[in-house]
Amino acid sequence: MAVVRAHHPDADASLIEHAHDEAALWHEGQTRRSGDPYFTHCLAVAAIIAELRMPPAVVCAALLHDIDDTPCSPDRVLEHFGQDIAQLISDVHAAKLGGTPSSGLNLEAARQALHPSREEAVLAICLAHRLHNMRTIAFVAPATQYRKARETLDVLAPLAQAVGLSDVSRELHDLSIAVLQPVIPTFAITTRLLAMLTLLLPTPQRARWREEWPAELATLPTRRARTDFAFRVLLRTPSLSLTLRRPAGRERR
Repeated sequence: MAVVRAHHPDADASLIEHAHDEAALWHEGQTRRSGDPYFTHCLAVAAIIAELRMPPAVVCAALLHDIDDTPCSPDRVLEHFGQDIAQLISDVHAAKLGGTPSSGLNLEAARQALHPSREEAVLAICLAHRLHNMRTIAFVAPATQYRKARETLDVLAPLAQAVGLSDVSRELHDLSIAVLQPVIPTFAITTRLLAMLTLLLPTPQRARWREEWPAELATLPTRRARTDFAFRVLLRTPSLSLTLRRPAGRERR
């Protein structure tokens, strides 16, 4: 509410509070795939909308944007929040972003003017909805992750850029790339390399070095130090293997 007040000092706080309570009521018992209450998604989308300087009515619609997926009747929404907010929620629910034209829409200008058109408000909520879903995409099935990330990268990130939301576009792009082109952490690669190198050693000695090398690696503070350590192990493993395989010499009398 503080964010809304900062840009809309005359905002009706009671309307937003009512939307908050209504969304909490109707989403009660629903959970996300992460196990979090579904209402946390409504709050997150509304927070993104508030940060975009959208007016109170749009923040209310963001809080209630998924209420059509609850037993709440459209008549109740209309009665409690009026025609404009009820229609905005309905338009968000029916929106197909893949076919949304960007011409004539300028959400950056709407942010500055604090007065978006209905189409701009719908688009803002839809983008905020997808942005929060991409932030939490790790909890959905891999096939769904890939499909959503591909659509976000190909359609929604460019759409956000076209309507002036460069920050939103950049985050959508980066979150999508993280799914489509995952980067294996350097530490994981180095640990895997060390495990593979132990295969060059005699079987009875492998377990020792499989524990010792990663343990030493974990104490190193930087990527450069870990890379240098792995390189040294790589160079000395052949000679270590020969030494371990060499029969022990007879003791001198």
